[in-house]
Amino acid sequence: MPRAERREQILDAATRAFARTGFAATGLEDVAAEAGVTHVILYRHFASKSDLYRAVLDRACTRLAKTVGTDDYDEDSVAALLCAAAADPDGFRLLFRHAAREPEFRDVIDSIRSASMEIAARHLADAIPDSPWRTWAAQLVPTLTLEAVIMWLDTGQPEPGHAADRIRQVIQGVIQAAQ
Repeated sequence: MPRAERREQILDAATRAFARTGFAATGLEDVAAEAGVTHVILYRHFASKSDLYRAVLDRACTRLAKTVGTDDYDEDSVAALLCAAAADPDGFRLLFRHAAREPEFRDVIDSIRSASMEIAARHLADAIPDSPWRTWAAQLVPTLTLEAVIMWLDTGQPEPGHAADRIRQVIQGVIQAAQ
């Protein structure tokens, strides 16, 4: 198998394995078994378990950014986020559930959350006067949205055509509360 394909195979398997039990509880033997390769093959592509996990998170970030974008919020953003989560549920859970609990990898989620809060603050500037309530809403909206998407994944992705509208209604509730 060509090197690039083998690397993707390992990343796919590692994503599944890490999503099941998290970084600490997943060994390289679990990843090797999931990928159907030996430890030697793993080490040809990744120097350590940490390097492999970081590569998995980086790939999930890249996929998320490609689907959702990184610059602004508009009426299609929630639907795009749901689409990204549905396309890579294990990667999404790793980013927003597991990485947040792993001190070594917390920087990944912290940078995403920080950027999300900045985007939310820009978006909310026209709707909410400059006040602690705007700051509250700018912090709450991304957190609430991500948790809503994870819960949507965990409950089997009900009504995909209506999920974005429901999440936008919750976001609107936060905006109204902050006004």
